Amino acid sequence: MSDRKIQKGVRKLNGSPAIRKVCVVVNSRANYARIKSVMRAIQRHNRLELQLVVGASALLYRYGNVVDLIRADGFEPSSVVYSIVEGENPTTMAKSTGMGIIELSSQFENLQPDIVLTVADRFETMATAIAASYMNIPLAHTQGGEVTGSIDESVRHAITKLAHIHFPATERAHDYVVRMGEAPDTVHLTGCPAIDLLVESDLSLTPDLFSEDQGTGAQLDPSRPYIVVLQHPVTTEYGSGFEQVSATLDAVDRLGMQTVWLWPNVDAGSDDVSKGLRMYREDNPEANVHFYRNFPAEDYARLINNSAALVGNSSSALREGAYLGVPAVNVGTRQTGREHAENVRHAGYDGKEIERTVRAQMEHGRYGRSEMFGDGHAGVRIANHLAENEIVVQKRLAYQ
Repeated sequence: MSDRKIQKGVRKLNGSPAIRKVCVVVNSRANYARIKSVMRAIQRHNRLELQLVVGASALLYRYGNVVDLIRADGFEPSSVVYSIVEGENPTTMAKSTGMGIIELSSQFENLQPDIVLTVADRFETMATAIAASYMNIPLAHTQGGEVTGSIDESVRHAITKLAHIHFPATERAHDYVVRMGEAPDTVHLTGCPAIDLLVESDLSLTPDLFSEDQGTGAQLDPSRPYIVVLQHPVTTEYGSGFEQVSATLDAVDRLGMQTVWLWPNVDAGSDDVSKGLRMYREDNPEANVHFYRNFPAEDYARLINNSAALVGNSSSALREGAYLGVPAVNVGTRQTGREHAENVRHAGYDGKEIERTVRAQMEHGRYGRSEMFGDGHAGVRIANHLAENEIVVQKRLAYQ
């Protein structure tokens, strides 16, 4: 690789005209939505070459076969990595992280990327960061500096300390990354690539969005109001997922309106949440709820844009919801401390409280647009930084 130079045992990536190979690692449906516009921008950049590794839950049927959506969008993986240890508990999360390190290190050795780009704060992201940094491959990281609950809070900041170039989404996150001792010239406020998809997509509701061939449950009518629910397990509250999702199900029952419910992610406690959903579905066959494993990113954007409210604990309610102005109810502690716009209200794990808060949000209606998480041009900004910035692998604390 002609643009890599070794100086005194330190690998340095100069901003030379040579083409840089950027390896993007996609491990989940959320990963893909939050990096898709960057992948496109890398493909189009005349000084970058896209390498793509797809792994973990992005390969699994019960989490939506995200790899099929990726291929349908015109991205062919350079390799795939099977690393998920079944069980969805804290032990299997740790083991899956270890498996990811083992498998990814082999892929990086084969692909020889100039830069590895990893997304956000999941355990698969930690595996990517450890493998790349130990192999002296410059690591780029999106969404650092944000504050949340769950184990994601610790993982995100650990990855920041391993990464060599940072692409935070908000002004506060940018400041936090710098205050963590990262050199200011390596921290670039770009916005979140997830917002790019909202700007680029047709957000009008199409009748085929609620296809009878997808998912299971009541047939929904797109001409009538509906809510969207997405509730993941909280890893630091492992063992409470069944009770937590039961509270939200109780609220949905009380509301009695059309509901689109997306299946939870692969984190520890997912089985408990899934059990609650399956039991509800079996005990309430007439419920006005349809359960889906996944939506393509653009369809998900249409889905939430036209909903009466977003409910649960997904960051999309705070992130994309802010830009769209969709009323959102954040349930529980998974997003504790994360920045949000005025479109978000909070509720605890109590069915009546969730119901009241959702009704208040629907009564309020749409909020004004907030560009807190970006203006829709993050992908191009990130690609340009990847092509032009000098990156030194040897890190130093940089407190001013």
